[in-house]
Amino acid sequence: MVRTVLTVSAVGIVMAALYAARDALMLIYVSALIAMGFSPLVRIIERPRQRGGRRRVPRVLAILVIYLAVIVGVVLLGLMIVPPLVDQATTLWSGMPQHFNRFQQFLMRYKLITHPITLQEAVEKAPAGAGGNAVSTVLFAIWSVVGGVFGVITILILSFYLLIEAESLFIFLRRFVPEPSRAHFTTAAREAVVKVSAWLRAQFILAGVMGTFAAIGLALMGVPYFYVVALVAAIGETIPIVGPVIGGVTAVAVAITVSPKMALTVGAYFLVLHQLESNILVPKIMERRVGVSPVTVIVALLVGGALWGLMGAILAIPTAAILSVVVEEMAPSGAPSAPTA
Repeated sequence: MVRTVLTVSAVGIVMAALYAARDALMLIYVSALIAMGFSPLVRIIERPRQRGGRRRVPRVLAILVIYLAVIVGVVLLGLMIVPPLVDQATTLWSGMPQHFNRFQQFLMRYKLITHPITLQEAVEKAPAGAGGNAVSTVLFAIWSVVGGVFGVITILILSFYLLIEAESLFIFLRRFVPEPSRAHFTTAAREAVVKVSAWLRAQFILAGVMGTFAAIGLALMGVPYFYVVALVAAIGETIPIVGPVIGGVTAVAVAITVSPKMALTVGAYFLVLHQLESNILVPKIMERRVGVSPVTVIVALLVGGALWGLMGAILAIPTAAILSVVVEEMAPSGAPSAPTA
C-alpha cells in the first residue's frame, strides 16, 4: 500500500509539474518540430555532390546557411511590405474624415442614424472608462509582442542546438527503448522526420498558391498595393483559421480606400478563396504531401484549436502525422492467418 501511495503521489507531482511548465514544453515541442522539418535539408547541404566524390560540409555551417537564407528572406519581405504599408496607412489616416462621412451617409440612407456627427463628437461620446481600458490594452499588447519576440528567439536558438545534436540525442533516447523494439523505434523516428519535413514544404506550397491567386485577383480588380496584400495573404496562409481572415481583412481595408463597391467585391473574392483553401486545398495537399487523410486534417485542426487555441491549430497537422506514424508502428502487421483444419 505504501508503494502504491508513493507511486500515485509521484505521478501526480510529475503531472502537476508538466502542467505548470506547459508553456516551456510548448516552446521545446515547436523547436523540435522545426528541427525535424529542416533536418533533411541540412543533410542535403551537409554532403553536396562533387566531381571527385562527396565532400562533407560541417553541420554547423549547413545549419547557418539555412538560418541565413531564412533571415535574408524575412528582411526582403520586410523591405517589400513595410514602406508601402506605411504609405497606405498615412494615406488612409489623412482621408479618415472623408471615409467617416461617407460611412455616415450610408447609415443615414438606410435610416440607421438620424443625423451626422463629427469625429470630435464621437470621441466625446465615448464611455468614460475607455481611456484607461485603451491604455491597459496597449500595454498588454506591447507585453505580448515582447514575449512573442523572446519566444521566437528561444525557438530559433533551441532549434539550432537540436539540429546540431540530433544524432547524439537520438542515440541517447534509443538506449531507453527495449532491444526488440529498437528497429521499430528507428523506423518510426525516420518516418516522423520525413512527414514533418513534408508538412513544412506543404506550408510553403500553400502560401505560394494563395499568394499567387490573391495577387492575380487583386491586380485584375485594380486594388492598390496588390502585391503587398498578396504577401500578407501568403504569410497568413501558414496560420490556420486566423491567417486567411487576416489576409482578407487586410485586402478589404486597402480596397475600401478606393470604393465600398470594390471592398465588397474583394471581400467576396477572399471568402471564396478561403472556402476553397479550407475545404479542398489544405486537405488534398496535406494528404498528398504528408500522407494524412482529409478527415484527419479537419479533425486535428478542430481538436488542436479547442485544446490550445491558435498554437494548437498550427501544430495540429504535424502532431497528427507523428501520431499516425506511432500508431502504424504499434499496430500488428499482417492479417491473422486462417485456422487450419
